[in-house]
Amino acid sequence: MKINGKTTLHGIMGDPVGHSLSPAMHNAAFTKLGLNSVYVPFPVQDVAAALNGFRALHVRGVSVTIPHKQAVIPLLDEIDPMAARIGAVNTLMIDDKSGIKGFNTDWMGANRALSDCLDMKNKKIVLLGAGGAARAIGFGLLETGTEVVLAGRTKKSGEKLARELECDWHSLSDIPALTADGLINATSAGMAPDIDYSPIPAKALKNFPVIMDIVYAPLETRLLREARAAGCRTINGLAMLLYQGVAQFELWTGRDAPLPIMKQQLEAGLDCR
Repeated sequence: MKINGKTTLHGIMGDPVGHSLSPAMHNAAFTKLGLNSVYVPFPVQDVAAALNGFRALHVRGVSVTIPHKQAVIPLLDEIDPMAARIGAVNTLMIDDKSGIKGFNTDWMGANRALSDCLDMKNKKIVLLGAGGAARAIGFGLLETGTEVVLAGRTKKSGEKLARELECDWHSLSDIPALTADGLINATSAGMAPDIDYSPIPAKALKNFPVIMDIVYAPLETRLLREARAAGCRTINGLAMLLYQGVAQFELWTGRDAPLPIMKQQLEAGLDCR
């Protein structure tokens, strides 16, 4: 990578961002395609000041992570309709003339990861969770015409999201009685250090031919391990992480992302943890 006066700047804003795998993934992609661009971490606490700085420094693209995905919205010049529906932005495109436009690529990443194992037309998916990830994935599934059934531990937040998605909500105790084409864990259940926990009883997994988990540390959660043993097709959290980054890269560059090198960088980053 050569940095000079014509290098375009991209990055990720959050607090913290030192753990992010995105710089390695995106910089490898820029290098692979021979693009004079660089991607760096921006530790940000003051969102408004950061956006003004991006404008002043002619930053072209920014990933947005916790805790700023909602806070950036009122400061944007424009927001993509899907990001507005989801109520969260994880990607900024910045133009000197038109300003800052916000997108959400989390739903794109989830849909693409799921479609690797499942033709999503006229399918039914049980979605676990009621937080930001579940919200993005839920609205994304609806875009494909998929029927969504929401499930979780917290009734109040679960029923609230279910009303917005116009779908049914069930408690986790109802899972063994449900059947669907697939199930997605959009919670942190099973994430390190709580790696011995699974939100779904092993005996119920046979009801869902495809199981996807957005957790990527560990890469194979207990849920996925037991799902594989039950004969289900499994999708780990690396897939959604990869594909949301691919969507960002393609928005920023207008080029097809080099998938193999981006995946390789994510895998290498996870191996080092």
